[in-house]
Amino acid sequence: PIGLESQHKGIVDLVTCEAVYFTGEKGDKIVRTTDMPDKMKQDMEARRLVLVETVGNVDEELGEWMIMNDFPNQLPPPELLKNAIRRATISRKFVPVFMGAAYKNSGVQSLLDGVIDYLPNPTQKDNFALDLANGEVPTLLVPEPKKPFVALAFKLEEGKFGQLTYIRVYQGSIKRGDTIKNVNLDRVIKVPRLVKMHANEMEEINEIGPGEICSMFGVDCFSGNTFTSQGARMSMTSMFVPEPVMSLSITTKNKDHSTNFSKALARFQKEDPTFRVKMDPESNQTIISGMGELHLDIYVERMRREYNVDAVTGKPNVAYRETISSFTEFQHTHKKQTGGAGQYAKVCGNLDSLSVEGDNHANQFSNETIGGSIPPQFMEACRKGFVDACEKGPLVGQPVVGVKMVVNDGGAHSVDSSDLAFRTATAHAFRDAFQKSGPIVLEPIMKVEIQVPLEFQGAIIGGINRRKGIVVNTEGQDDYVTITCEVPLTAMFGYSTDLRSATQGKGEFTMEYKEHKPVTRDVLTTLMEEYQKKRQEKEK
Repeated sequence: PIGLESQHKGIVDLVTCEAVYFTGEKGDKIVRTTDMPDKMKQDMEARRLVLVETVGNVDEELGEWMIMNDFPNQLPPPELLKNAIRRATISRKFVPVFMGAAYKNSGVQSLLDGVIDYLPNPTQKDNFALDLANGEVPTLLVPEPKKPFVALAFKLEEGKFGQLTYIRVYQGSIKRGDTIKNVNLDRVIKVPRLVKMHANEMEEINEIGPGEICSMFGVDCFSGNTFTSQGARMSMTSMFVPEPVMSLSITTKNKDHSTNFSKALARFQKEDPTFRVKMDPESNQTIISGMGELHLDIYVERMRREYNVDAVTGKPNVAYRETISSFTEFQHTHKKQTGGAGQYAKVCGNLDSLSVEGDNHANQFSNETIGGSIPPQFMEACRKGFVDACEKGPLVGQPVVGVKMVVNDGGAHSVDSSDLAFRTATAHAFRDAFQKSGPIVLEPIMKVEIQVPLEFQGAIIGGINRRKGIVVNTEGQDDYVTITCEVPLTAMFGYSTDLRSATQGKGEFTMEYKEHKPVTRDVLTTLMEEYQKKRQEKEK
């Protein structure tokens, strides 16, 4: 940068070796010059050398040029370096970073030029859709206007004319008034107004082609939906949506706002697949779930700002999970005799643990009975009993994950056996065996990256240790240090405030879900006591 904060005037372009000044009231007048102070020139030459070496390590063509042309005594011309950066970026081996400032829009033009110079055009990137008529075989999409139309809705926005749906066209083209199909919702719609967005200004268009982005008005859909021409049965692959790691109870301060409250929650779910809403059947509370404290705080603030709804959030609920650590065999008989036909079911088998690394939390149910000891028509009831039991574990009332249940024997009665009997027997057998299989509670562990000035490194690492975190890596660059660590989510509540206080507002952090790991014995005891206390209060 040329100057910092209020003294900021421009940037130095390391590719073209020019100083770029952004003048004018809105920074829209650009002045490029090779004249710059000697100190700045020396700094630019040193950093350009690092840039060329970095790109040369990932681009074979530039690397060969460096070997053949006496590098570093001779540096590559700007056009050669620009082409090398483009190739490395398209192959996803290099990420260009641009300098700028929100003050007077400094650097925006350079960033837009970089999009054109370094990112692929639609013909240089292979995109695939799933052919639904042929067993979801991946099919290459060709960016040609005469091919069947395929587009993806990637963003939703509430405007004064209703829902504004942003779509990216991958194949084919559409005109205003055409009929297209929403594959995910199985709805046929007529294309209403088509507009191109320029910041907050709209440009009416009649047609949109492959590789382009536009917006449609008044289309009821969700983020991630695929639109196709009516004859094409194709769907874009859905993006990976991680499971929520944090939940809050939420309610309105004023009951008169309940209509807007419901509208806001419905819209936010459409916009963001990681934002979930559900009703707790026991407490009858509305529960919102997301990827962290800040994620949910933003939606609560948007609810107040955009819908004039003041919401009150309850204590955060962490997405704990229950699992087992050892192999156990079980045998359970369910008998119930009433005035008429009774209930009888017997199930035998074993429980074993599965890996719960990363996002792999699936349970498995296996039927290994021989000789019809359990009639085949009752096996589906057994599976449903297993699913029922996994919804709420016996330790702290959280979902059970990473468990394999094998049913290998059992017994039935010609009159008293029924689907209900086997469903109940399997659920009871699971709960009994679960308690004997070394049950444990898993908590979400977050991967946290903290950037702070070097002077605060000791205090920040000490704070991470107090939060039961593990420092994985520290990496220093200039006067800043990046600390990578793994911390339980429960220990991260309120961390943004603590970090600002400890670093005079200069520190920042990012957090993402990594995996679930077993809690310590003292935490497990506390969680179990709280769960039992809640159950006793509800039974009163």
